[in-house]
Amino acid sequence: MKKIYCIIATLLSVFPTVWGQQFDPQRKIRFAEQIIENYYVDTLDMNHVVEEGIIAMLKTLDPHSTYTNAAETKELTEPLAGNFSGIGIQFNQLQDTIYVIQTIAGGPSEKCGIVASDRIISSNDTILSGVKMTQSDIRRHLRGPKNSVANLKVLRKGVKDTLEFRVVRDDIPIYSVDASYMADDNTGYIRVSRFAETTPKEVAEALQKLVKAGMTDLILDLQDNGGGYLGAAYQLSELFLENGAPIVYTEGVRMPAKHYLSETDGPLRNIPVVVLVNQYSASASEILSGALQDNDRGVIVGRRTFGKGLVQRPFPLPDGSMIRLTTMRYYTPSGRSIQKPYTSGDPDSYREDILDRFKSGELMNADSIQFADSLLYHTLRLKRPVYGGGGIMPDRFVALDTTQYTPYYHSLVAKGIMTRYADNYIVDRRKELKSEYKTEDRFIDRFEVTEPMMQGLVDFATSEGVEFNEEEYQQSYNMIATILKAIIGRDLFTQSTYFRVANSLNPIYVKGLETLNDGSYHKILR
Repeated sequence: MKKIYCIIATLLSVFPTVWGQQFDPQRKIRFAEQIIENYYVDTLDMNHVVEEGIIAMLKTLDPHSTYTNAAETKELTEPLAGNFSGIGIQFNQLQDTIYVIQTIAGGPSEKCGIVASDRIISSNDTILSGVKMTQSDIRRHLRGPKNSVANLKVLRKGVKDTLEFRVVRDDIPIYSVDASYMADDNTGYIRVSRFAETTPKEVAEALQKLVKAGMTDLILDLQDNGGGYLGAAYQLSELFLENGAPIVYTEGVRMPAKHYLSETDGPLRNIPVVVLVNQYSASASEILSGALQDNDRGVIVGRRTFGKGLVQRPFPLPDGSMIRLTTMRYYTPSGRSIQKPYTSGDPDSYREDILDRFKSGELMNADSIQFADSLLYHTLRLKRPVYGGGGIMPDRFVALDTTQYTPYYHSLVAKGIMTRYADNYIVDRRKELKSEYKTEDRFIDRFEVTEPMMQGLVDFATSEGVEFNEEEYQQSYNMIATILKAIIGRDLFTQSTYFRVANSLNPIYVKGLETLNDGSYHKILR
């Protein structure tokens, strides 16, 4: 007992206090840490204990204040930095097999002769296929410092022996513009997947090509775009606004309000622009959408956006880990808060919000969305009613269409059946297809998925354990055929080809194009 009293006395000498009285929380944390480190029954990894403590503290704040370890931080920031060092491929992991979807143009793998549909077996004697390995682990083996070597073993259909490639890693760009093309004679289309450092430059280059092709109207597709850098959203907003137009402002209890205004007359300030959004469009996507809507500068088409309006400031730690702490909120020019409601310390209900929207009918019917009068705001020029309370409500609502999404179609996608069937189809006919469809336009106009191809897909799916369902197959027939054509087009040409084909199935895209062509655009912004 005397020994225990001595221990307590020693601790109290380090952390003097009065029993029952509160003391400095920081000292309390250090006090608890020393007790655990010195007296816990088993051996401890204190770094792990501290990390778990940080994570637990941040969970009591809001859904977006987070901690990431060094590896997670690197993986999180790479897509926003715009490049990394690696071998230069896009890949799918299907049933523990790594299939090359596409090689990056001019990248190390393309230069070595690796082609789409190749299967990567190993890298530097580490087996990658046929073993249970996460995509993060696979990327870790394929990526590496610039000028380092990845010795790859590859299987190629039609080639008996394993192929070996010595690939020297290089800087690989990460593109945020997934597609850009002319949707019709007058309308340009650009799909942006994230807001990264290079996004403004990528969009500017795409716009330059579209203007040369005769673009007078623009569809900017931000569906499923989860956001990224505020600076990128600000620069894109400037393209469409006049000098001095408000874009967004931020404010927090400990941070004064900061207003972001356009500092130039945007080169596209006079062209009609439609922005496509859905329930997964978040953060920087909502800043851009809100800026154009509040300035009466564009028409927003789709479904209410995610509602991520909390600003995180990164605090890097010496070991490469990072705390991203919420310090402010985003507000649109009219004063709307972008952030949807949340309960501190209850991340589960926050994550289930999209499911709750589906259950309530919001994704199917705009009338299911109820706004309180206190959330009413007005646009700056035309004084149109807009509502706060979380996310950006579109000017033209488009219901979620699930009629073609049958369980059979889901099984084809989940097991990678269509991608693998397309890979096999192309491997056997690549030269023939390239010869017959010399241009993307020719492929779009003339290539058709035939009945024998569809039957081949069904047979392949059955051999892979997907039970055939005639009724569901017929219900999903058009979607299956269209996506199959899109995948083949992507392999033969570019990612833009995929969207040129697949967008015909997207009701939000169809409504966006219709908005520009049926007079609705000018009725909304008259």
